[in-house]
This record gives sequence, structure tokens and C-alpha cells, in this order.
Amino acid sequence: MIAAGTQATPLPDAPTTQNTGVELTEIFLSVAPFLDGVQRQVAEQVAAFDPEIAPYAEYALSRQGKQLRAALTGLAANCAGGWNDSVTRAAVIIEMVHLATLVHDDIMDEAEVRRGRPTLASKWGNSVAVLTGDCLFAHSLKLASEFPTTNVCRAVSTSTRNVCSGEIIQNNRKGDLQLAEEQYFELIRMKTGELFALACELGGSLAGADAEETQALRRYGMALGTAYQIYDDCLDLFGAEETAGKSLGTDIAGGKATLPILFLQQQAGPETTTKLEQMVEYWDENQLNILRGWLSEFSTLEQSQARLERYLAEAREALEVIEASAHRDVLTALTRFLAQQSAKLGVS
Repeated sequence: MIAAGTQATPLPDAPTTQNTGVELTEIFLSVAPFLDGVQRQVAEQVAAFDPEIAPYAEYALSRQGKQLRAALTGLAANCAGGWNDSVTRAAVIIEMVHLATLVHDDIMDEAEVRRGRPTLASKWGNSVAVLTGDCLFAHSLKLASEFPTTNVCRAVSTSTRNVCSGEIIQNNRKGDLQLAEEQYFELIRMKTGELFALACELGGSLAGADAEETQALRRYGMALGTAYQIYDDCLDLFGAEETAGKSLGTDIAGGKATLPILFLQQQAGPETTTKLEQMVEYWDENQLNILRGWLSEFSTLEQSQARLERYLAEAREALEVIEASAHRDVLTALTRFLAQQSAKLGVS
């Protein structure tokens, strides 16, 4: 059984960060030991699987990137008195849910490589990948059920359902490049915002935040996650491969309607819309520069950046409920870091 109230040693104040030139490693400095603990515990979960399945689980669980969701869990906990064993376990659960979604995403996207190495599906086939992702989901819910309160399991189950529902809806709308803005934002709240929100909600509540503070942290996470997905959508079209660390144009090649594309559809005439649909049907990477020309003509990047900034402002506003501290400042700095990364897009 998980101990819900084991408090860790209080953390020192986080370092002051500047509004410009902020590095993610600097922002995460105050939770570096926490992230190390989460990473160790995620790796340890492999032992819970049957020996024949363990290699697949280990491969999936070793794909942790920046650990954004885990970091948010620890940062939110810092605002409520510091992390404890329960906060660490919650971050492990959220990481496992996230990694399970990546396994399934790679199958649907027919991705061969993620983070510089073969995907689980390309290495062992779709059947193994589907079932491994299912095992990770099931195991994360088992861990959530071990908390002494049902609130954690309920929150994790609800968020997992929302993320998976978002994936299904997005898959059903594949190729629909004239998606309504409301539908687009609902999708990214479900697919990305939900786990950011869950991380902040559980981090705060398990560290002792009251109901008002917990809801404020959840709103912060949802707004930040929504802004993050807008940034990722723009990165796919306006980024540089050497800095993005991935192939560009994959969203549009897969028929996914992203915010810049929606803005283009709203403003361009039917002739451009028809050309875009034909381009997607017979996509090759050489067409990305043509598409970028159309997007630039209608200032879709600038419009997307403005919408991103609106969500970051919403995230900062949510934090006003939280008592002022260096730890709250770190969450604010994270919004400024994302704004800084967004401002770099499209700059030669």
C-alpha cells in the first residue's frame, strides 16, 4: 500500500529565472532529484511484468524524454509544501500512461522511429505493440488503485479515458482539414492538456494543497498543455529539423488538422483549399516549402503564436490563487520558456 502522507525534506527555494534566455534544465533544477527518483521507479516497474513480456515493457518504459509531465507533478507539489512518496508514485503513473499513448500513437502513425530509435511496433510488430500499450495502461491503473483513497484512481482513470477518446476522435477526423476551431481545441485539451492537468492536480493535492489550490493547479496544467500542443503543431510546420529532433511535416502528411492549417483554410480561397487537399493526398517532403509559403502569406504562424500566448496568460492567471513563492515563480517561468521557444519558430 502506498503511504499517502510521507513528507520529504522541504526543498530549498528554486533559483530565480530570467524572462528571456531561460533553459528548461534551469527550470527543472528544483525537481532534479525528484525526476531521478521517478525515472528509477519507472524502470523498476518492469519487474511487475511476466518475464516473456518484460523486454517489451522495458523498451517502452526506457523512452522517457524531457519528463515534462513528471516534472510538472513535482513542481506543483513544491507549491504545496514539497513532494512525498505519494507524489513520486503519481508521477510514475502519469509517465506510464503517457508512454503507453506513445506506443499506440506510433502504431496509428505508422512511425518507424521515435527519439532516434526504432519504435516498438517497427521492432516487434503492431500486435505486440498494441498489447504492450494495453499492459502499461492496466499496470498504471493498478498502481493508482493502491492509494488509500479512491480519488487518485478515479482521476487517473478519467484522464486516461479522455486521452484515449481524444485519440479515437482525432483518428476518425483524419483528413478533415476544415475542422472547426472549437473541435480542434477540444481535441488537444483531451490529448495533451489532460495529462498536464492531471500532473498538476495530483502533485498539488497529494502534497497537501486545498481544493481551491488543487483546482487552480489543474487549470494551470490544462492551459499550459494546450499551449504546448499549439507549439508542437507549429514546430511541425515552421521548425528546423536539427533543433526539432524529428522529421517535419508529419502532421499534415498524416492528414491532421493543426492550428496553422485551420487558419489557412479560414482565410485562403477555395482554390488554395483544393490544392492543399490534393497536396496532402499525394504528399512528399519537398512540398513543405510550398505549404510554408501559403502559411506565411496569411500570417498563420503569428496568429497561432498569439493564441498560444493567450493560453499561457490563462495559465499564469490560474497561479494567482497559489501563495507567492519561488516555487510558484518556477511554474511561471515555464510559461515564459514556452513563449520563448514559440518566438524562435520561423526565424531563419
